[in-house]
Amino acid sequence: MIRINEISLKLDESEEILIEKVAKYFRMKEKDILDFKIIKKSIDARKSEIKFVYSIDLSTTKDEQLLKTKKVIPSDIFPYQYPVKGKKKLGARPVIIGAGPCGLFAALILAQMDYKPIIIERGNKIEDRIKNVEDFWHNRILNINSNVQFGEGGAGTFSDGKLTTQIKNPRCRKVLEEFINFGASEEILYKNKPHVGTDLIRQVIVNMRKEIENLGGTFYFNSQLTNLKITEGHLTAIEVNNNKEISTNICVLALGHSARDTFKMLADTSIHIEQKPFAIGVRIEHLQEWINKAQYGDFHSHANLSAAEYKLSCKSDNKNVYSFCMCPGGYVVGASSQENTVVTNGMSYYSRNGKNANSAILVNVTCEDFNSSDVLAGIYLQEKLEKLAFNLGGNNYNAPIQRVEDFLSNKETTKLGIIAPTYKPGFTMTNLRKHMPKYIADAIAFAIIEFNKKIENFAHKDAIITGFETRSSSPIKILRNENFESNIKGVYPAGEGAGYAGGIMSSAVDGIQIAEKIVSEFLL
Repeated sequence: MIRINEISLKLDESEEILIEKVAKYFRMKEKDILDFKIIKKSIDARKSEIKFVYSIDLSTTKDEQLLKTKKVIPSDIFPYQYPVKGKKKLGARPVIIGAGPCGLFAALILAQMDYKPIIIERGNKIEDRIKNVEDFWHNRILNINSNVQFGEGGAGTFSDGKLTTQIKNPRCRKVLEEFINFGASEEILYKNKPHVGTDLIRQVIVNMRKEIENLGGTFYFNSQLTNLKITEGHLTAIEVNNNKEISTNICVLALGHSARDTFKMLADTSIHIEQKPFAIGVRIEHLQEWINKAQYGDFHSHANLSAAEYKLSCKSDNKNVYSFCMCPGGYVVGASSQENTVVTNGMSYYSRNGKNANSAILVNVTCEDFNSSDVLAGIYLQEKLEKLAFNLGGNNYNAPIQRVEDFLSNKETTKLGIIAPTYKPGFTMTNLRKHMPKYIADAIAFAIIEFNKKIENFAHKDAIITGFETRSSSPIKILRNENFESNIKGVYPAGEGAGYAGGIMSSAVDGIQIAEKIVSEFLL
């Protein structure tokens, strides 16, 4: 296969003419193109006329000749290669803690290679988890083990389902292909900023679980890791729910970034953990129409353009401030996993057709900011702000909100403007800035003004700020060596919670890498 880049279409042109365009470019007949697939699709909105830009892989009758042509390079798409099985005999089935993207993809690879993994998940399966989340959003009844953070699918299930990542890893394509196999749209394989959407990813996860079970895997829901059994530096078993022991020599800790009680349990054992920088901030809401106009200009209402996105960053004194998990046409939702706390998150459906756009605006927090040698100090800072948000909201799981105009002026919000807050379960108007740590509040205020220079109306007086966003990443790192093992033989810290990923894609890739390492060393 060969690849050609920078083939463009106007907004009103159909993708059906791409083959015709490629054939014309190469001065060949369409019948000479034997195979044809879109590899990448992005939007070029830099000039007065917006266009779609494509990278295309194709096989023709003249591949060798065309490789000498300008713009043509060899395709770099290759099938996923499963690892060769190792020779050390496993005495028991491998165990994975957590059924988020890291745990699920580790389980999938192990299941596909006949290792029959056991998956331990503290929350409910997705069908029941959805009911738990809806019960919290509509009735303020919080299930501390099955919510936006915990349960099958992990925290990304109730998000935009973004599949973008900063990492350059060939396993990314394996992740995308498996998502498509389990029901995601094929466009995620080539869109520049792919997303699944909270509504579609739920069915994808169900299909994934069923496939793992068909291949011999076993899921235990409502089951929480409560201890590790260690003999002479080697894992021999795990304890679940304080009363059930499962013998195993392999345990993948795909815990997620919110498993604070498990982090505390591990800190009390001989597992090596250290503090890690993370980020804290707020959610900001604008009218999606404003974002569309800012990004697309006169073409903002064109039917072939999807809801516009943004990615922004700046530096305020010694603090980095950036947008995170931007949700076009989305909703701000309650993501608490502990009683008497408020946590925000953003969520979009596949259609992204909500009236508002939202994004986290985050400020980096370093270990020096909480000035403590306690390995869990970052967690304590998160908890402090989450309890503060609960109190400011009225002690009923309402989130505290503030109009941008009032936030910048450091005064209480008493009435809303043209933007209706979307936060579920509900909201309470207050002065968020007054109660936030000053270095975080000042950095966010500075960033809002800076971002307004790039996105018109970003600092609009009626934009809504909701507090607080505390769960963007893990505040700890569970140390591991070049074989992905912790200091305890057989324990594999993995994914976002362990400090090695950030988002669905990188978490899934980390799970795949650890599964490959296990397979290459052991034989079940």
